[in-house]
Amino acid sequence: MPGSVTPDRPPTIDGRPGGPLILTEDAALLDDLLRLCAAAGVEPEVHHGAPERRGSWESAPLVLVGDDAAGRVRGNTRRSGVYLVGRDQDDPDVWQRAVEIGADHVLRLPDAENWLVERIADVVEGLGGQALTVGVIGGRGGAGASTLACALAVTAARSGQRTVLIDGDPLGGGLDVLLGGEQTEGRRWPDFACSKGRVGGSALEESLPELHGLRVLSWGRADAVVIAPEAMRAVLGAARRGGGVVVVDLPRRVDEGVAEALAQLDLGLLVVPGELRAVAAAARVASMAGMVLPDLRAVVRGPYAAGLDEEWVARALDLPLVGELPVEDGLLEAQSRGTPPGGRTRGPLARFCSAFWDQALAEERVS
Repeated sequence: MPGSVTPDRPPTIDGRPGGPLILTEDAALLDDLLRLCAAAGVEPEVHHGAPERRGSWESAPLVLVGDDAAGRVRGNTRRSGVYLVGRDQDDPDVWQRAVEIGADHVLRLPDAENWLVERIADVVEGLGGQALTVGVIGGRGGAGASTLACALAVTAARSGQRTVLIDGDPLGGGLDVLLGGEQTEGRRWPDFACSKGRVGGSALEESLPELHGLRVLSWGRADAVVIAPEAMRAVLGAARRGGGVVVVDLPRRVDEGVAEALAQLDLGLLVVPGELRAVAAAARVASMAGMVLPDLRAVVRGPYAAGLDEEWVARALDLPLVGELPVEDGLLEAQSRGTPPGGRTRGPLARFCSAFWDQALAEERVS
């Protein structure tokens, strides 16, 4: 990570990120910066010194100042998102120049090239609008986690939220099947299994199957593939950059890839049937997931064993209670006719999910 002077919060133009502003007369450095901008998929504005056009310095989402131009912008208005860029690794005066122009970061090329490409691309895709990311985990097999994950995604999409549903369980049968879209064209996990570095958010979203108003990343019909932590990090990071909501259906076992997914969640829902053995199994899942995910909550599903109810189950697990997952009659028959979980607007499952999103999105706005 390059040296940091102050927090990086680049501004936007009319709420949308534009291209960075480059200030340098160093032809070789300019070539490098233009190449990095091209890799990030953005066209910059270039000036030798302080820009002639009024407002460019203030409105650009990022300002990349070459070492040679630092003296020429010393009197400019202080703002965030200014990076001082050069090649000399041993320059003793670089930090003094960074302070003088109010730079957030000091970048030395070529070492910082990958980092800088990611930062430019993040700004272009609007990094400030991270999606609310919710994971769903079954307390035991057959708890109904995949059904809830699909219903949450369908409900969010129907309300107008930009929604991505990610199937994190290779042995779960495929969320595209549950949504009735196993034949829909689009990329699946095997296409991303070896991803390293950055995945473009827009490119990811456009490549995925679109079902019921949302994008779905599920599994292929061939042999299962192993998702490395780097691939999970790249894909989830790309999905989150578009804003809205991301729902992740996760397995009960926690490997490195699942741990990476848990680390990117804003909150997790543990679906627990109201049975003593299910509660015991869910306690082990909660213990493992809780080592990575601090905000884990219980969704309890009936019918209940004698003496149990949703509050008893949540207390036994020492988890906040979201509520009781309602029973929806005719769910399987509705799926066979092409109606996904949560697809019945007035159904109890859709009402439960809508209430959850109202609460979760309100909490996000407050935080």
